[in-house]
Amino acid sequence: MKRNILLKMTGCCRLSLLMAACCLLNSCIENDVPYPYLVGQITGITVDGMSGNPQIQNNNRTVSIEVNDQVDIQALRITRLQVTNDASVFPDTLKCLNVEAFPEKGFPSLDSVPSSADTRIDFSAPVHIMLKTYQDYLWTVSVTQVFNRCIKLSKQVGDAVFDVKNKQAVVYVTEDQSLKNITVESMQLGSSIAVTTPEPTEVKDFSRPVIFEVKAFGRTEKWTVNVLYTDNTSSDISVFPRTKQAIVSGGIQSGASVAVEYKEKNAAQWTELATANVNVDGTNFTADITGLIPATAYQCRANINGTAGATLDFTTASAEMITNGSFDEWSQDAAKPKLWYPWADGGTSFWDTGNKGATLVGGDSNSMPTEETSNGKGRAAKLESKYVLVKFAAGNIFSGSYLRTDVTDGVLSFGRPFSSFPTKLKIHYKYKPKPIDKTSASYGDYAHLLGRPDSCFIYLALTDWDAPLEIRTRPANRQLFDKNDKNVIAYTELINGTESSSYQEVELPITYRYTNRTPKYMVLVATSSKYGDYFTGGEGSTLWIDDFELIYE
Repeated sequence: MKRNILLKMTGCCRLSLLMAACCLLNSCIENDVPYPYLVGQITGITVDGMSGNPQIQNNNRTVSIEVNDQVDIQALRITRLQVTNDASVFPDTLKCLNVEAFPEKGFPSLDSVPSSADTRIDFSAPVHIMLKTYQDYLWTVSVTQVFNRCIKLSKQVGDAVFDVKNKQAVVYVTEDQSLKNITVESMQLGSSIAVTTPEPTEVKDFSRPVIFEVKAFGRTEKWTVNVLYTDNTSSDISVFPRTKQAIVSGGIQSGASVAVEYKEKNAAQWTELATANVNVDGTNFTADITGLIPATAYQCRANINGTAGATLDFTTASAEMITNGSFDEWSQDAAKPKLWYPWADGGTSFWDTGNKGATLVGGDSNSMPTEETSNGKGRAAKLESKYVLVKFAAGNIFSGSYLRTDVTDGVLSFGRPFSSFPTKLKIHYKYKPKPIDKTSASYGDYAHLLGRPDSCFIYLALTDWDAPLEIRTRPANRQLFDKNDKNVIAYTELINGTESSSYQEVELPITYRYTNRTPKYMVLVATSSKYGDYFTGGEGSTLWIDDFELIYE
């Protein structure tokens, strides 16, 4: 009996010692199994009163948004917040109006979150939002509210000058206008839905600064308006030259007549611009001088009420052309004969393609020269969509350079230096589409396009980026071209899914979104599959392009 008890005790001791040894062993083993690498990105965001599209930059994890003046920026509601990899969302607790009620995950709309959810945030300053997967990703969201502040008075000269920081405005009027009997035609100092006290149109005496209380969203701002005399009937004029055009603008006395004159700098005779090309809007005017010669020195002046103003010198921009726009120049890599480059051997590259990625493991280039041209001379470019290196690759050519391959994804530099103002892009192309039979869920939800005809895509953008745009297609750090980018000054595009057996000549009008900004870069892209960036398209879709030309009118 005693032996049995001893055996049982001994067995228990052995078991305890074994368990202790296992625990000690486990404590000595490092857990070196890596966590999955899941990037947390904001892919879409919408807020109340948003103007245009948000500017999402994955490289520095920033979002820039503009809103109108009819929303409360200190209690701005997010109506959509889409993130990658089901990341958890942690906004700045000090900026949330009700952090406990903010959704823990991204949401495609407010209909997808409980009615008790509260997505209001104080965006009067940039807000940090942390996205958590297995790693942490800190994003910064900045919201800019756009106010259309203006003051219009009787016999006013030029625009009112606003000091937003100190809440002051200065307006100039002619010396024959009594400061005690001013007619206020309109005044907006803050939000367009604000209540201003006293009512501006009822105020006549501006012989001393007048203080207005502007109330909106439960808050009141005090603005001081100063009205001063000026002995000028016009403010300084400015001129913005383009290639064959110049835009003259300036401030004038309300009701004044304006005539604009111009000439080549060394010419003796002035030419008066037709009145149809001069637009007067209250205390401002703009004039559009056309038919100018590129890269030529000119002068202009404005005659206000018959009195000639100061002479302004300007020089029109040169009419820049597209390098190798005929696509005649090509060369091959000596070490990789299957790798084609769209520039002459030893020449300077303007164009590049994705051929370096396509030929990485011995495949053929899918963008290459062809003698099937639009005019029977020289060469053209043939861009074909293929299945290369375990994934779909659209044939493409672009102004820029292929930087490197990231695993199986390309990293590109978009844009070549350019500072001119073309009005049209003239192209020759033909296209043979195939049904879309390739897509990848890792790069976007485009499965609904399967079976539909593919489309070619050609576009031109003039931008004022500080540097070329780095394009990355890898989902972990994706950054693609956005035609709605605020730095895109002008744009045109062609999208076509119709088969053509012969070359078509098309002139694409270039739309300028801004009249006073000079381009720094030109992005010109052609691809055989519109959704090639998302590795979606029809294998065998082929685009031929030839003789790209910029037109200046």
